[in-house]
Amino acid sequence: MNAFMHTAFGITDFWTYVLGTIFIVLLPGPNSMYVLSVAAQRGVRAGYKGACGVFLGDFVLMVLSAAGVASLLKASPALFYVVKYVGAAYLAWIGFNMLRGALRSWAARGDAAGAAVPAATPDQSDPFRKALLISLLNPKAILFFISFFIQFVDPAFAYPVLSFGVLGLVCQICSFAYLTTIIFVGAKLAEAFRRRRRLSAGMASGVGAMFIGFGAKLATATMN
Repeated sequence: MNAFMHTAFGITDFWTYVLGTIFIVLLPGPNSMYVLSVAAQRGVRAGYKGACGVFLGDFVLMVLSAAGVASLLKASPALFYVVKYVGAAYLAWIGFNMLRGALRSWAARGDAAGAAVPAATPDQSDPFRKALLISLLNPKAILFFISFFIQFVDPAFAYPVLSFGVLGLVCQICSFAYLTTIIFVGAKLAEAFRRRRRLSAGMASGVGAMFIGFGAKLATATMN
């Protein structure tokens, strides 16, 4: 199979790429945490809108990688630092806003034992656009396409676009399967979040803290 993929599509170590992609996709990151949060607060439809933003953002990163932007970022540390710090600031800003909203919800009066109370108003921003921005500035995705993705394309292959297309398709299939699972898990939690303000606030604060962590991770990321 590896020999066929290398001959037909110019891909080196195909199954190594597949396994590596699965493990990388399964690692918690801004994309999956945002989609989970949206699905839990607003349901399956909003979750899939967020997932579509992730798919488009990843596709853009794939195209940029195939077009040689990954090599440009490697060759220009100053440009890489600009992308890195802008992305880190945006992710941290999202996390700060989530924490602020969660603290307001915690401060709202409710039953001390966690009885059913009206839930706080969820974020009403467009999940597609927000997920698209998060995906484009996702530290895991940026490093994946700069450092991992391009390593499996044979530079001697006559049709590198085909190689990138196959690798991108594999990545999107893995991402779709994982995000679909995340969306339906979030939808199962939605009813509990709607009925219990503090449970919803607890998740929002946890996701907000993770986004600040993702921003810090991106700010300290290096290209190997």
